[in-house]
Amino acid sequence: MKTTNFLQNLYKILPPIVLILGVMVLVWWVFFNPTRSFVVSEPGRDGFAEAGAVEEDILIGEHFERFSTTQTSFTESWPRFRGEKSDNIYSSNIPLINSFGGQTPEILWSVEMGEGHAGAAIFEGLVYVLDYDEDLRADMLRCFVLDTGKELWRRWYDVQIRRNHGMSRTVPAVTEDFILTLGPRGHVMCLDRETGDFLWGMDLVEEYNTEIPLWYTGQCPLIVDGVAIIATGGDALMIGIDCTTGDVLWETPNPGGWEMSHSSIMPFEFGGRNMFVYSASGGVAGIAADGPDVGTILWETSMWNHPVVAASPVCMPDGKIFLTAGYGAGSMLLQLSENAGTFDVEILKTFRPGEGMSSEQQTAILADGYLFGVLPKDARTLRNQFVCVRPEDPTDIVWSSGPTARFGLGPFILADGKFYLLDDDATLVIIQKSTSGYVELDRVKLFDGHDAWGPLAIADGYMVLRDADRMVCIDLRRN
Repeated sequence: MKTTNFLQNLYKILPPIVLILGVMVLVWWVFFNPTRSFVVSEPGRDGFAEAGAVEEDILIGEHFERFSTTQTSFTESWPRFRGEKSDNIYSSNIPLINSFGGQTPEILWSVEMGEGHAGAAIFEGLVYVLDYDEDLRADMLRCFVLDTGKELWRRWYDVQIRRNHGMSRTVPAVTEDFILTLGPRGHVMCLDRETGDFLWGMDLVEEYNTEIPLWYTGQCPLIVDGVAIIATGGDALMIGIDCTTGDVLWETPNPGGWEMSHSSIMPFEFGGRNMFVYSASGGVAGIAADGPDVGTILWETSMWNHPVVAASPVCMPDGKIFLTAGYGAGSMLLQLSENAGTFDVEILKTFRPGEGMSSEQQTAILADGYLFGVLPKDARTLRNQFVCVRPEDPTDIVWSSGPTARFGLGPFILADGKFYLLDDDATLVIIQKSTSGYVELDRVKLFDGHDAWGPLAIADGYMVLRDADRMVCIDLRRN
């Protein structure tokens, strides 16, 4: 009875108490507003603007500094992403080491980099890398001497970039006459190779309404016969630019609204035609690379459509094209056929990670009629293993490296009959090229590294490699 009376009294006085407390809170908020000293956060106020978030006056190629000049006697080049033939195979008569002889190779030079995964290009003894200088907040092309690491010059332009698992990711394209770069936010810069003089620049976002991919640009630019080839997405699928003048020579229509991916354009010759094969966000297509119809679409399919595509197409002599992407996308095998000057494309096979060859980041290597590569982390029991598959059926795994040899997202290259594979933590592994089984020759931890994902480059027996914040050079020549 007493409990009932208490509850009845409480119910009578509770509403007035709540009303009084509410009035007190309102009065306190009006006269003692705790947010009155807050400042509205605007894009770019912190000095790290996202692409398009704040107006910037970006003068591409604006700054230049020369430190020294030099003459080199080197003759070999690794002039762009995946080398001169875009196959990631180092073709040279220089014999390379089979093992490390029980000791860590000497690091000939080491240089700090802005956080990123941009690999190097090498041209006749000079190393070119697109860095992001976090102090100056600038995209910076830097030129070093291959064997000494002496920095000769740098050219840069101011641009605000926020860290997003790194910043710079692309490899320059270098020819006898030109150097071409594609910055994280879609700024194209073309220089005279010998002098470093600025020739022209282009802002893809401004000119073509390009949508920059989630982790900035990963597409490595391409130069063919003095023409810069860029897959813009947006208002055009791909463009060709005269490297001398900066004039746009041709544009590929983009009626499907395909967007730029992290994948790079692969040159391919098939059925009597030279073409550029590009795996966009939206589909994959072959674009005429020459002739009166240059820039037109020779074939395409939107059946390959994934939001995050990093690996580049692997184009095979018989017209097969292997496509893969990460984050559960799996892979697809296409077959091109030529018919009286036109091309048909057939989907031979699609499969999920763990069912065959796939990759989250690196592009497989085609050698001796087989595909070699590292599987992604979602490849079930085969996750992060190095594998060999038959290209006619990439689900047919010939061999794998096994559960004790996993390699993360690191890059690899084929040289002198051996794969040189860099693990995430900067451990370099030498693997015998074989179609019968996994044969590991040696491994060594080069330095205390992390996120060593940048593409490898090699010329004259010297390898340039990096982790997230440093680039080094080692001598792989066999004594």
